[in-house]
Amino acid sequence: MRNSLFAATEWITRFAYVNLLWIVFTILGLGIFGLFPATVAMFTLIRQWLMGKTDQPVFPQFWETYKAEFWKSNLFGFIFYALAIIFFINFQFIQYNQEGLLGIIKIPLYLFMLAVSLTLLYIIPTFVHYDVRFIDVWKNAFFIMLIHPLHNIAMLAGTACVLYVMWLIPGSLFFFGASLPAYIIMGTTYHTFKKVSAKQEQLQS
Repeated sequence: MRNSLFAATEWITRFAYVNLLWIVFTILGLGIFGLFPATVAMFTLIRQWLMGKTDQPVFPQFWETYKAEFWKSNLFGFIFYALAIIFFINFQFIQYNQEGLLGIIKIPLYLFMLAVSLTLLYIIPTFVHYDVRFIDVWKNAFFIMLIHPLHNIAMLAGTACVLYVMWLIPGSLFFFGASLPAYIIMGTTYHTFKKVSAKQEQLQS
């Protein structure tokens, strides 16, 4: 019982620490330039934990990843920001144009934006897991999202539930608002990556 309590306390502290690092380094990068390097560093750490590598010091690895992936992660970030602006414009356009042909095409447009949004959830996990070219990160993320619909649902439901619970508990978003959703997203995608690797090994054999 004592060992279980100690382990739980250790994990709570670990998630809170990483969340604080994510906030601090996002701010140090002036927000817009720090968000994605800090997010990539956080996902890299969580991936290591999922692989059982929990004995490595947190801060040095976070800092090294933040520095090493600063420019490349910001390239992903700029695309995310551009897509967010496009989505906002599309929503505004659909809201004020509900009749005729424009009213018909809003359904496929919503489906397209949903597919893109789900793909974006896989981008950072794919980037930190695979050592592939920039364009291949997007291709792999899209195809993995496409062939694993149940994982998509589990990822969205799990993230939504955790955020809702933290919303009900004052102060918890500050300590776990990024790290726990990142753990759910990385954990779900890591499971899909292992399934993809297993299928590839079967095909090769």
